[in-house]
Amino acid sequence: MYNRLKILRDYFPTAIFTGKALVFISEEFRVELTERTRGNLGSNDEVGIIRVRLFAKNMHGEFEPGHYEDFELDDISDLAGEVEKFVQSAVGKNLKE
Repeated sequence: MYNRLKILRDYFPTAIFTGKALVFISEEFRVELTERTRGNLGSNDEVGIIRVRLFAKNMHGEFEPGHYEDFELDDISDLAGEVEKFVQSAVGKNLKE
């Protein structure tokens, strides 16, 4: 597992791979990408899911969990592009900076 996270690390050079997640941290936000699988009903195929979780810093300086979204795109370039657009629209920042 985590193969797609390792590939996504190349798309987002500011991300840190913790061994279980790709993490982006700014002064106001934290973004975590995790990978999991879900088996298709009636087959042995597993569908790879990338979950993007957003955290915002509260008034005490701690990151509180907020919205998350699951992405099930097979093409890694499409996946990276959609994740980037999602995070940009949610936090107003570019993941590649």
